[in-house]
Amino acid sequence: MRSLRRIFAIFSKELAQLRRDRMTFGMVIMIPLIQLVLFGYAINTNVRDIPVAVVDQSQTGISRTLVQIVQATQVVTVTENLPTPEAAEEAIKAARVRAALIIPADVAGRLARSPSIGLGTPPSTSEETSRPVAQWIVDGSDTMIASAIKSLRAMPLTEILRKAPNRSTPTFEVSLFYNPEQRTAVNIVPGLVGMILTMTMIMFTSAAIVRERERGNMEMLINTPVKPMELMIGKIIPYIFIGLIQMMIILGLGNLLFNVPVGGRMLDLFTGTLLFIGASLSLGLVLSTMAQSQLQATQMTIFVLLPSILLSGFAFPYEGMPVIAQYIAEVLPATHFMRMIRGFVLRDAGLAELHRDVLWLAGFVVIGLTVAALRFKKRLD
Repeated sequence: MRSLRRIFAIFSKELAQLRRDRMTFGMVIMIPLIQLVLFGYAINTNVRDIPVAVVDQSQTGISRTLVQIVQATQVVTVTENLPTPEAAEEAIKAARVRAALIIPADVAGRLARSPSIGLGTPPSTSEETSRPVAQWIVDGSDTMIASAIKSLRAMPLTEILRKAPNRSTPTFEVSLFYNPEQRTAVNIVPGLVGMILTMTMIMFTSAAIVRERERGNMEMLINTPVKPMELMIGKIIPYIFIGLIQMMIILGLGNLLFNVPVGGRMLDLFTGTLLFIGASLSLGLVLSTMAQSQLQATQMTIFVLLPSILLSGFAFPYEGMPVIAQYIAEVLPATHFMRMIRGFVLRDAGLAELHRDVLWLAGFVVIGLTVAALRFKKRLD
């Protein structure tokens, strides 16, 4: 009986402590809620509204009808009209679009000569009749995007067939850039750089300030002439080198073990990675100034890591998310770095092509360090 009373006393004490620890209580409620919303609402493997460009070299009623019918599938959304295939390739390289539809000048003649080809019917061996009516060029580094575009390859275009002299089924040629074999490792390995850096950089620095308090070092910092901004910068410099080492290990082993190509723009790669490391570290410092203990800092880190993994485009296509989820994703540094690292490594893109993400990360570093410095007070309370 006494044992039960002692157990009940400890039980009551733990409940009271949990009630006072708002952060832990918030995690009990919020983590299942966040996961439910992200997986049930924001995460969608049925990719829709993929941004694409159109190069209409025909400028006829048939070509315009072709574009309308392709858009009616809701798989793609035309965001740019470009004059040449070369301009379309540059748009894909800069990640402005994920694919481009090239409509040739003789699209009407191709429709007239196209054979009856379906998904299971082999094409004619005739060079004249085997030509597709149009061509998709696709960023194949994302296998889900590539599969979604390939599903449009032999779609029935009834509106166009009414204008064609025969009743054949026109087909599209699909050319996959950067990952023609559609190997998953090509897409995953560069993304792992962003995920691992997010996890380690934020986790390391989120406890940086509270660690000084818990170890009794805050008294020494108060008595030094070190300014808050100097402290913030000094805190993150060691982890910058750690982050660069992690990046080289992941990409090096990815190339060695999985034959993942690494683009030649190494200076751009290092510059972009430095910006992302700085953004992640500054975010960790902001969390550290908010936390009262290392446990709270770790709990806060989870609220950043979970959306970063699920919304950044690492595991699920960014284009498959609803607009609200995309707005949230745009706030996260990992989303911008995911575009940059895949552009540097897979598409041989440079800082100029990805300037919007570069500028966003640079601004995040400045704002994050400023907020952390303003929140940090050289006092014990």
